[in-house]
Amino acid sequence: MKITIFGSGYVGLVTGTCLADAGHEIVCVDVDEDKVARLNNGEVPIYEPGLEPMIQTNMEAGRLRFTTDAEMAVRFGTLQFIAVGTPPDEDGSADLKYVLKVAETIATHMQDYKIVIDKSTVPVGTADKVSAAIDKVLKKRNVALEYDVCSNPEFLKEGAAVEDFSKGARIIVGTDSERVKKAMRECYAPYNRNHEKLMFMDVRCAELTKYAANAMLATKISFMNEVANLAENLGADIEQVRHGIGSDPRIGYHFIYPGCGYGGSCFPKDVQALARTASDVGYNAELLNAVESVNKRQKSKLFEKLTQAFDGDLKGKTIAVWGLAFKPNTDDMREAPSRNLMEALWQAGAKVQAFDPEALQECLRIYGERDDLKLADRRDDTLEGADALVICTEWKAFRTVNFDQLKQTLKTPVVIDGRNLYDPETVKSAGLLYYGMGRGESLRQVTY
Repeated sequence: MKITIFGSGYVGLVTGTCLADAGHEIVCVDVDEDKVARLNNGEVPIYEPGLEPMIQTNMEAGRLRFTTDAEMAVRFGTLQFIAVGTPPDEDGSADLKYVLKVAETIATHMQDYKIVIDKSTVPVGTADKVSAAIDKVLKKRNVALEYDVCSNPEFLKEGAAVEDFSKGARIIVGTDSERVKKAMRECYAPYNRNHEKLMFMDVRCAELTKYAANAMLATKISFMNEVANLAENLGADIEQVRHGIGSDPRIGYHFIYPGCGYGGSCFPKDVQALARTASDVGYNAELLNAVESVNKRQKSKLFEKLTQAFDGDLKGKTIAVWGLAFKPNTDDMREAPSRNLMEALWQAGAKVQAFDPEALQECLRIYGERDDLKLADRRDDTLEGADALVICTEWKAFRTVNFDQLKQTLKTPVVIDGRNLYDPETVKSAGLLYYGMGRGESLRQVTY
């Protein structure tokens, strides 16, 4: 099939590349001329395991190309995927201006039947707004052209997006059109051979399913963080509790890891957007609001623990930070807990020495050169002259540590483990003060 993808960000790039790898001909269109030029030169703007070689392979095969020519792109494919950003507005609702702009662009240049596919995460009712935008332009052009709008939400985890697209649990399409169903079956046929993954439902149901899925996962995380905070005050170890409840098949082990809060481009904005949608129809989504509230509070825990450890005085202290990305296997720092921590440390007059396997350039892009920020090329380089170590991201490279050497290197023996990577007794046996998330003991202050 000939397929057009509007947007070459995270979702658009993964979707276009994977569909090209399945044999389709793909044109990805973007308004960012610099990004398009870089992609055509083989430079991938995001880090995602397995994506870069797949892009190169399919570009060389002639199945994948990038352009800023919207007119050509609209005429190219019958299937027109909208995969542009839906950033949160000031009130928490999803901003649809980019989605609707693409809809207008498609309507401006289309000459025959098109299937317009909402791939972006969008609120319930967006398909109606996209249809209205298309109708308005077609009416202005004084032409009568057939088209369909459907919802095809993405369920991609950053760090495992290629596998999720290729081996995902389900492919959801919201439509009541048999013509659309046939086309989408053909589109996803290469990924639907093992067993039936395609699920057709009403458009509004498909739109709500995406938000409900992310909100459910975010709820599990915030619930575990709430219990972890309780465990900390009761003298219980949340890791033992996690194993206990995870063994129940009704609960399972996925997404019940306590930590320093969720981040990224999906969970924060999707929970906020769904809560805002509820408010717009007069429903008070108490649980969703609580999920967001717990997460915001959890992101301050690392700084609170450091502040308590140093008796409220962090001025002049140097803190080693391991992990900047919001999760492993990505360079994405959107809504990352590391940002909350570093900004609070700078506000308190402390310095940061940080390392991340992939997100150093992203950190430099966000914060620029600063006297109170040193980005290290190696993990252990952050420890030289540091007063304490904080773990923000659970990269595999952080899981094995020589704690005796760590004790000798740090100026003061403080380890704040925001992801519960280490066994408390092992760390303490090396003479370090260890503080995890809900590990069952109150914080002790550092004594010199």
